Amino acid sequence: MVSRGEQQRFSVKGCAEKYMTKPVKTIEKLRTVESATIVAIGDSLTYGWMVRKGYLDFLKEMLTEKYPKNGFRLINKGIPGDTAEGGLHRLDPDVFFYNPDCVLVQFALNDAFVGYTPDDYRLNIETAISEILGNTKAEIVLVTSSYIGENEWNEVIEKSFYGRLEDLARTYKLSIARVHEHWKRRVKEGVDLGDLVQFDGVHPTVMGYRLMAEAVMEIFV
Repeated sequence: MVSRGEQQRFSVKGCAEKYMTKPVKTIEKLRTVESATIVAIGDSLTYGWMVRKGYLDFLKEMLTEKYPKNGFRLINKGIPGDTAEGGLHRLDPDVFFYNPDCVLVQFALNDAFVGYTPDDYRLNIETAISEILGNTKAEIVLVTSSYIGENEWNEVIEKSFYGRLEDLARTYKLSIARVHEHWKRRVKEGVDLGDLVQFDGVHPTVMGYRLMAEAVMEIFV
């Protein structure tokens, strides 16, 4: 078992070694009958835009199968079009109100597309981290967004935005679910990227959301 804040190193085939830790207290609570509360704050990917089943629906099923005795709550606070700054401004009603054991934080794509700089993004995420740690006892899981293919936008997002998340995970010893890397591995294994994204090339399909949930679930086992 990984103690709180303990750093592990693991190798992802074809990638450099990555920092990894897990929300140990939340996992321990999930193993009991005392109900755990997990709040997911983010944008349309958290919300589950234009699908019958989003990543949180799949994650709930996976957590229920893994921890059947725990009547946990998984609260969806995703808003389509939102940014890290928007999420920061709604922490009080959407996160603190629920006194969560764990908070999933997922932003990046909208930030990049509407013109926030990587440093703006980092500041907003870091401020949110500080606020969550200062106002709750919750563990935090940072969640990267979907992989959008090998193009100029993806290069910027991975290096400049997801890279900032990696830095923050190390600095604050937080868990990070690398959704984009899980997608890339599956594409390399033969999954058609077109089956994972909707008509806009960004938002996940039901299949894409299932893979997103798989990546997040890795943090909880």
